[in-house]
Amino acid sequence: MVWIQRRKLLASCLCIMATVFLLVTLQVVVELGKFERKKFKISSLQNGQAKVEEEPAGLYPFPGREAWILTRKPQRDTESYPIMLWWSPLTGETGRLGQCGADACFFTINRTFLHHPMTKAFLFYGTDFNINSLPLPRKAHHDWALFHEESPKNNYKLFHEPVITLFNYTATFSRHSHLPLTTQYLEGVEVLKSLRYLVPLRSKNNLRSRLAPLVYVQSDCDPPSDRDSYVRELMTYIEVDSYGECLRNKDLPQQLKNPASMDADGFYRIIAQYKFILAFENAVCDDYITEKFWRPLKLGVVPVYYGSPSIADWLPSNRSAILVSEFAHPRELASYIRHLDHDDRLYEAYIEWKLKGEVSNQRLLAALRERKWGVQDVRQDNYIDAFECMVCSKVWDNIRLREKGLPPKRWQADVMHLSCPEPAVFAFSPLAPRWSSLREMWIPSFEQSKKEAQALRWLVDRNKNFSAQEFWALVFKD
Repeated sequence: MVWIQRRKLLASCLCIMATVFLLVTLQVVVELGKFERKKFKISSLQNGQAKVEEEPAGLYPFPGREAWILTRKPQRDTESYPIMLWWSPLTGETGRLGQCGADACFFTINRTFLHHPMTKAFLFYGTDFNINSLPLPRKAHHDWALFHEESPKNNYKLFHEPVITLFNYTATFSRHSHLPLTTQYLEGVEVLKSLRYLVPLRSKNNLRSRLAPLVYVQSDCDPPSDRDSYVRELMTYIEVDSYGECLRNKDLPQQLKNPASMDADGFYRIIAQYKFILAFENAVCDDYITEKFWRPLKLGVVPVYYGSPSIADWLPSNRSAILVSEFAHPRELASYIRHLDHDDRLYEAYIEWKLKGEVSNQRLLAALRERKWGVQDVRQDNYIDAFECMVCSKVWDNIRLREKGLPPKRWQADVMHLSCPEPAVFAFSPLAPRWSSLREMWIPSFEQSKKEAQALRWLVDRNKNFSAQEFWALVFKD
């Protein structure tokens, strides 16, 4: 009897397990069917159909900004997503439905979307902004957005009013940009306070028996800032250890000679031994501040800075860098550095902020706190993600205004979004070597870029496609 009861119990368990298995299998089949239908709809979007239906919220457990599947949003009159077309293929993405807060846009480099009715914005990477191919004619609802974090030497045309004002939105190194990238080379305030690489002053003084007080590391020679001419003159008044290809008089270890090694631990430890570093930018532009400035601050080396005229607005503290612009001649700068080199008390005044871990510049702290992107931080969007979402959100803002019967808000860049004066050269002495062919190129190049900017603006305002021949004919018209 007991044996029969056990068999009945076992049979019941098997029936229950079989039922559960069938239910789970059925659910999997249903979910796979939904996934295939969703995949088909997104494929249709990539092929030019902008409409994508939504699945119930909670079906997909790992939502994210780059996820194809979007969480449910309130129904609107339109179920379509605006298309953001990268005209300069910076991202290389053929198609991605990206979530930007409560909004979503379809990002692509596929130029077949040029005439699609849902294409709302064209995204350009400044270095690759090319007159030979522009999305013309430009329709009234077509916004142009510029991402350009680099030096003006990469594309001077952008730095003149006729061209920069073609764009509605910008992400540039300027604080006046719609998405400022001024701190693009700074991970955060903690790396400034870190003492990880700091070499004690007593050790630095001992190292002075074999190291110069100043170090210079550059391999991009004779840029628009003419920094090599200044350093060459400075070297006649004070000893400088120069690594890299420009004015080199000292060699790095073989494994650190590759420019890609400039963020390697071994390179940091070599540079950290010096008291001062010549931190000279390749161009002189407001808010154009690169790793040349931030790196020595992270390492506990005093930067001797030349570059952004607005650098004082971004110093960690009032006394954390020596500004070349405050000295009339390299001779005076050399004299001041020698004075600090021989007076520990005066030298330590420049690193006191770091020793105490005190960053007092409220503008810098606010910029780091409020930026919507991170640097080498996988927990945050990078600045390209933030740029895409800025444009997406502004496009959606105008869609919502139109839905309410209100006029859209018009955004436009201005000259403050990329502010760089004409390049200049230093001429300290008749004994200075003759200009290199590269050095003498920058001023004429800047002057021609003005003509190119005017010609380009005239052709774009005409609002139809043009040839390279038409463009160059206008540039050299006079």
